[in-house]
Amino acid sequence: MSITKADKKELVEKISKALKGSKSVVFANFHHLVVADDMSMRRALRKEGVGYLVVRKTLAKIALKDAGIAGTMPEFQGELAIVYGDDLTAPAREFFTFQKKYKDNVKIVGGIFEGKYMTVEEMTAIAMIPSQKTLYAQFVNLINSPIQRFAVVLDAIAKTKTA
Repeated sequence: MSITKADKKELVEKISKALKGSKSVVFANFHHLVVADDMSMRRALRKEGVGYLVVRKTLAKIALKDAGIAGTMPEFQGELAIVYGDDLTAPAREFFTFQKKYKDNVKIVGGIFEGKYMTVEEMTAIAMIPSQKTLYAQFVNLINSPIQRFAVVLDAIAKTKTA
């Protein structure tokens, strides 16, 4: 079914708004994804503050051309979705969890990070970065580990002195 020029213009504006309001964007390909799986994925992404927008490739290219992003735009084949959010790593990280779950049906095909186009490999590497809360927890654990060992050693020394 064809859509009118006014509808196309509205869709391009919606895509542009999502691109401009996001710190990072993931271009995703989805194919033969069951509706129930798609809905659960959308709910989980929304819960993490990540948007998911299914778009037409031609309209996405128009919006991306107007956005003035550095680098080379990735090749879009098949169905296209834009995963976006305010966190730098959350869109890639959250979508990557579904890529692992639905191996044959969804995959990352590129993205935008800090105003530049990124390849599949670069976006996958970004997806591997833990969340900020996890990084804080790992840092605290790293700092706390020597203190705990020191306390265990002192306790062992104290036990040998009293025995």
